Amino acid sequence: MPPTRPISDLTAHIGYWLRMVSNHVSAAFAAKLADKGITVAEWCVMRALYDTDAIPPSHLAQGMGLTRGAITKLADRLIAKSLILRQANAQDGRAQTLALTEAGRALVPDLAALADFNDAEFFDALTPEERETLIRLLKSLAQRGQMTTIPIK
Repeated sequence: MPPTRPISDLTAHIGYWLRMVSNHVSAAFAAKLADKGITVAEWCVMRALYDTDAIPPSHLAQGMGLTRGAITKLADRLIAKSLILRQANAQDGRAQTLALTEAGRALVPDLAALADFNDAEFFDALTPEERETLIRLLKSLAQRGQMTTIPIK
């Protein structure tokens, strides 16, 4: 009979602690956005559009690591809220572009401030050096694991 290994405790796993923190940070941010009538996924699309002029949905999908179908669904929701526009491409009338409306562009800084506040709520307990170390380590893991999809859930 092969020797049995001891069963590790649930809390012995780094993933457990990452998920613990991530779930609380994410839920708090989602609640803050919900007060503004926006989901985390919609926020991510709006933030991506904020730094650009009109962009084809396929480019937005590629940049965010999402499918075109996911972008279409998110765009439809944001269009219904009058926060983005879908227009014919000026160079190719068959193609479409997405862009923030004036209301959408005006809302992004407020939502970014909520993101900053949410981060501060959870991570101001760390020293600046600890924050830099945590970010560096998480970025390193994401790069090594080729994790490029924007976390929207």
